[in-house]
Amino acid sequence: MLKTNRFKVVLSMPRDLPISNGSLFVSFDKEYRIRELCFPFVGEENHVEGELCRFGMLVGGNFEWVDDTWNIERRYLDDTLVTAVSLSHPSFPLKIEATDCVDFEENIYFKKMTLTNCSEDSIFCRLFFCHDFHILGNDIGDTAEFRPDSSAILHYKKDRYFLISGYANGKYGIDSFTTGNIHTGALEGSWKDAEDGVLSENPITQGSVDSVIALDLPLLAKETKSATYWIACGKTWEEVKRLHLLVKKRGPDSFFLRTQNYWKLWLDQDPIPQDVLPPPISALYRKSLLIARAHMNPGGSIIAGVDSDVMQFNRDTYSYMWPRDGSLIAHALDLAGYNSSAAFYKLCGHLIEKEGYFLHKYNPSGSLASSWHPWFKEQKKQLPIQEDGTALILWALGRHFTIFHDIELMRLLYDSLIKKGADFLMTYRNLDTGLPLPSYDLWEERRGILTFTTATVFGGLVAAARFAEAFGDTSLASEYREGAALMRKGMDKYLYLTKQKRFARMITFDPQGKIEVDDTVDASLYATFAFGAYAPDEEQVRSTMAQIEENLQNGGGIIRYPKDPYYRSSENSPGNPWFITTLWLAQYKIAIAKEKKDLQVALSLLEWVASHALPSGVLAEQIDPETHAPLSVSPLTWSHAAYVITIEQYLQKLSQLDICPTCRRPLFLRS
Repeated sequence: MLKTNRFKVVLSMPRDLPISNGSLFVSFDKEYRIRELCFPFVGEENHVEGELCRFGMLVGGNFEWVDDTWNIERRYLDDTLVTAVSLSHPSFPLKIEATDCVDFEENIYFKKMTLTNCSEDSIFCRLFFCHDFHILGNDIGDTAEFRPDSSAILHYKKDRYFLISGYANGKYGIDSFTTGNIHTGALEGSWKDAEDGVLSENPITQGSVDSVIALDLPLLAKETKSATYWIACGKTWEEVKRLHLLVKKRGPDSFFLRTQNYWKLWLDQDPIPQDVLPPPISALYRKSLLIARAHMNPGGSIIAGVDSDVMQFNRDTYSYMWPRDGSLIAHALDLAGYNSSAAFYKLCGHLIEKEGYFLHKYNPSGSLASSWHPWFKEQKKQLPIQEDGTALILWALGRHFTIFHDIELMRLLYDSLIKKGADFLMTYRNLDTGLPLPSYDLWEERRGILTFTTATVFGGLVAAARFAEAFGDTSLASEYREGAALMRKGMDKYLYLTKQKRFARMITFDPQGKIEVDDTVDASLYATFAFGAYAPDEEQVRSTMAQIEENLQNGGGIIRYPKDPYYRSSENSPGNPWFITTLWLAQYKIAIAKEKKDLQVALSLLEWVASHALPSGVLAEQIDPETHAPLSVSPLTWSHAAYVITIEQYLQKLSQLDICPTCRRPLFLRS
């Protein structure tokens, strides 16, 4: 997922509180300003592109934008994708509560502000909401205009429309507005017009534009009032007008209520008893499920992360579907009992190349995405793939079938995906070594024969063999199993380093056929047991994992490998701890546990992860080991998936080890 080949520090502002219905996605920065708004796919067509959609307040004669001078507590309402944010400013005698949601069905974003006047005097409040849209991902040729028939501001370009209006003091519509140019010469934007508390009501602007609306909220002494504003998103004027009229018909509060109820119902499909896990760990588990679900599109794509700040690094984002990430996120939801992944597997059946492999990554809509893996390097042709992506889809699909026995889905995908993918894994091998041919690693930094990739190919072939047996292709099943067995032998002979007592990260062959070994201790070596190539208690795995635990700890978590340069704070730093790598160690501790007390180490690692999440529960990719600040993309869906997988493995092992001493039955049984 990462292109990193040099030391670089990039300052970014983590995204928080993602809310989504699968078509409309919104997230905020740490100062609670909208920084991402995607429609009609999660991650594709980001119409804000990381620009600031400010909001501010005039209270009495004092104006303030919400920024780092405010005290802001960002959280979700329990078990929902509905926010619960508290704000205060030392200049304002106000208690402010805010909540946001994207309706679970209609493409409407809502923000409700509830203000309580804490003073003994009446005060006049005016709320300002700004919109710096880059429709279709750029700020060329946009229009912002006031529509008096709807008392709303409309932003549009081509077939994308965004209607903005509000409700306050018992009436629908906005109290004031303006539009203007932004990112154009010396023009700063119409948001500057708000700072004197009065908007100029310029009715239309074209080009690179922004807009501001105002909602008035006079408050008597000790009085509490609310104001709500919304953005209706559609592909035509008629569509956003329909959504606007729907809000007026039903009332904005009804959308908050039904969206809360929907997410609670969704989350309660397979609940965990409250006393099984410590409350912080259990709470993060539920939030992780919701955040993973927020990054799924109805068409099946599962997005790695929506955070425009990472564009500072290489002018690209994480707003793509990597086959590897997608398969592991789908697997996490499967383990938790949420059959939400079928659409992902169906999409994979359409995306797989006719030769049987997946390319680097895909856009949320399913089209081929940008790549830095070349087809031609050092005067030679090469296949620009990460083979682990193909293998992990087969492995995860095999686990999906074990959990849900979804025979109709398997019938649909057996020829188009399973056999095609497994046949590729069989042909893309070095027949002398039994190992895969070279491909790019999971970190997207190097190309060779990776232990991680080889372990995933083993798991993919074993899964394909089970499918072949189920469909009566016994000879094909035998071929796949033989291929997996030869791969295991190749790992023993070529990838395990007897002297170092651990697996190599990677081997390559020079032009004369001599093996070159990369013996770096890499957290990804956990794959040796994770996908079935080795048992977790085999000595090769034990020794490898012990060296990972000994050499890769920093700040309580696990780094990827020594001197990892990605977002490293200094040349002297060993690297930043990642959530997924820390959770891999926890998964190993769970796998080798023989008694209930052996699970305590894994539980401590889960507690470390929970304690380093944002207060909302959002997990970034990595953290600064000294400040504990989130680094790189936030949230990273893979981090949340790894957390869910680890929890599910913990619960399964707990049900095996926590036995009643009298009746010898499990005290806890995970369904």
